[in-house]
Amino acid sequence: MRFSVTITSPAPCLTSLFVWPSPSAAASIAASPSASSTPLDTPEGFENFWNQCPWEDDLKYAKHVCEQVDVPLKVVHLTDEYWERVVSDIIEEYRCGRTPNPDVLCNTRIKFGAFMDAISGMEYEYIASVHYAKVVHPPADQTDSSSVLELSQDMVKDQTYFLSHLCQTQLKRLLFPLGCVKKEEVRKLATEFDLPNKDRKDSQGICFLGKIKFSDFVGRHIGEMKGIILEAETGDFLGNHRGFWFYTIGQCQGLRLPGGPWYVVEKDTKNNVVFVSRNYYSIDKRRRVFRVGSLRWLSGKPPGNVNQLRCKVRHGPGFYSCSFEMEGDVAVVHLDEDDQGLAAGQFAAFYEGTTCIGSGVILESWDGQCFPVCAKALELAAMEDKTKLGKPVKIKTMPVTTIC
Repeated sequence: MRFSVTITSPAPCLTSLFVWPSPSAAASIAASPSASSTPLDTPEGFENFWNQCPWEDDLKYAKHVCEQVDVPLKVVHLTDEYWERVVSDIIEEYRCGRTPNPDVLCNTRIKFGAFMDAISGMEYEYIASVHYAKVVHPPADQTDSSSVLELSQDMVKDQTYFLSHLCQTQLKRLLFPLGCVKKEEVRKLATEFDLPNKDRKDSQGICFLGKIKFSDFVGRHIGEMKGIILEAETGDFLGNHRGFWFYTIGQCQGLRLPGGPWYVVEKDTKNNVVFVSRNYYSIDKRRRVFRVGSLRWLSGKPPGNVNQLRCKVRHGPGFYSCSFEMEGDVAVVHLDEDDQGLAAGQFAAFYEGTTCIGSGVILESWDGQCFPVCAKALELAAMEDKTKLGKPVKIKTMPVTTIC
């Protein structure tokens, strides 16, 4: 069987054969000299659209690892595809007041989308990536059966959430060699093999930004527009902000308000107003019902039993038990517990036991279960001439009960 171990570097333009998703210590464990591919040259004039992305360091590590294990390396240039299919959508989502998930989009549209298209003529049977997940493929004589995405052994590092929006065609061609290995074991093996990236730190944050702050990236592509910050419960004018797109529901960093912690609880995108509260974690303001659209099921069809599922509303080891009913193309999801941080634009991934069955995009609240904003605050938000508000009120300090 001829296959390529294929991985994507943090740089959007580096999707490479025998290069792992991040050239960290986890990056090279599954590469093996027994795997074969045709060595091809790196394209001339190779450069990155985002000049602060550390793609050169990533490529250096990838080359060194491949040389050490005697595995050929090919770099596929996908900068334009990444911009068109991921970054442009991210910018537009923030412009509309939603909070997108770049990792889910990248896996679906680039790593296992544009990259699969780019190597389609190379006749590789499988693509291997070091995501922490498992894929169970049907026996060779049951080609009509579906491949299944399973949780990895390392529940802290598990990445099935980021893979939950793939389609069956993509899943059938994937291998995840680290699905049965914990992160500590990967580090140990990297040291034993004396890999050049054995001590490299794990990648953090959004891969294509490198050392650039995300707020700076958003400001560059959307700009700034002065708006006001209002207290949700009282309507008090607390201060100004640079644009609602810099803030997401549940955020407490960057508000620069005294007497906190303050949390973003709602946004008025039409009037460029951010509503905040110091009571974000009040029991009566939590949600357990929300809508999910753009649903995609890994098997190609929805689950038969929708009353005994599990759900993740963000990356991490935590699950909720849940059920849902369909209203047209939208699922109305009921959690068995309250969640405080549901943000429109993020993904909700669904599970049957340890099997990830699919996901969809969390939609804006529609049933009055969002954080309540008082009538005065709504009236002030709609004012055309906000200079009439005068100066911000003097904020009284409250006892700190929650640490941001």
